[in-house]
Amino acid sequence: MIARRLYTQNYRNLFSDDIEFADGVNVISGQNGQGKTNLLEALCLFTGVRSFRGAKNLELIAKGEKFARMELDFFAEKREQSASLVITDKKQATLNGVRLTAATGFIGRFCAVVFSPDNMSLVKGGSTERRRFLDAAISQQFPTYPRLLVEYNRILAQRNAFLKKSATTAGFESMLEIWDENLSMTGAKISCKRAEYVSRLSGKAVEIFDGISSGRDTIGLRYSCSYLNPESVSETAAALKNQLEAHRASDLAQGCTNYGAHRDDLHISVNDMASRSYASQGQKRSCVLALKLAEASLLEQSAGERPIAVLDDVMSELDGLRQDYLLNHMDGWQVFISCCDPHTVKGLDKGRIIAVEGGKFSALQ
Repeated sequence: MIARRLYTQNYRNLFSDDIEFADGVNVISGQNGQGKTNLLEALCLFTGVRSFRGAKNLELIAKGEKFARMELDFFAEKREQSASLVITDKKQATLNGVRLTAATGFIGRFCAVVFSPDNMSLVKGGSTERRRFLDAAISQQFPTYPRLLVEYNRILAQRNAFLKKSATTAGFESMLEIWDENLSMTGAKISCKRAEYVSRLSGKAVEIFDGISSGRDTIGLRYSCSYLNPESVSETAAALKNQLEAHRASDLAQGCTNYGAHRDDLHISVNDMASRSYASQGQKRSCVLALKLAEASLLEQSAGERPIAVLDDVMSELDGLRQDYLLNHMDGWQVFISCCDPHTVKGLDKGRIIAVEGGKFSALQ
């Protein structure tokens, strides 16, 4: 998958212009506030998902304008393709001249894996962030998985509501059995799917992390679930049900469910030590990069297309060897890297350097 050309009009602070990209590494260079991330954001909107910065539609339109328009030429599915996007309070999308019912129609047609500073919460944040990462990645490969999450969250909310009022409900224990049965089976399916994905992700992440660190460090991934039997959903469900029954008193006292897929975690280690507590800032950043790029590699295996890699503000806190890997050794990837430090640009052996100043772009290489 290759992005060829992007045209923007009235998009945030970007001037109306065409930007052509190299097949390999594209470095978007400039000081803060000039429009580097705006360019990457515009490109990623053609994946069919919302802004990776969480922006609303009207926030994407230049001040004083009523709409924003973008066009993308790209290569995918063994042919050249084109897409356009008009943004008002909603999005109007066109793919190869055909109007789509919604911008989500781009999903699977143009794909990107995005690293942004917010992704550092994968290492620095709590377990919720890591579960969210796993669930989003799995959902891209298994379209039925999101429905499983919705069902689990519905059952969990109902069980929690019942726990809070159970003290005044006659025969509450027999009624709780029903919630436990449903939560156990649905939760077991989720935990087993996550464990399977982490097992596949780990091999790719180890390989990529080794390249980023030039073999100086090792990464380890482990899915943490106290009741898991990865070989059997039914046995996992039975084990979870036993835990729910064994801790029913504490659940009742607290009015919430303390065991289940909503409590599982992804443990990330560097050199056999917990990354959150012991890794340096550069090692933590390398962990997140390895996870995101490993996710893209697994997506390529299932979809047959390698996504583009969009790395926003990734170079800070990385040493020279790690920067050199991203600039010059990601063979087979089309990469977009934003950076502020002009010395970083000098490390690029081949590719395209696009300078950004005040929303205007100029190709330096």
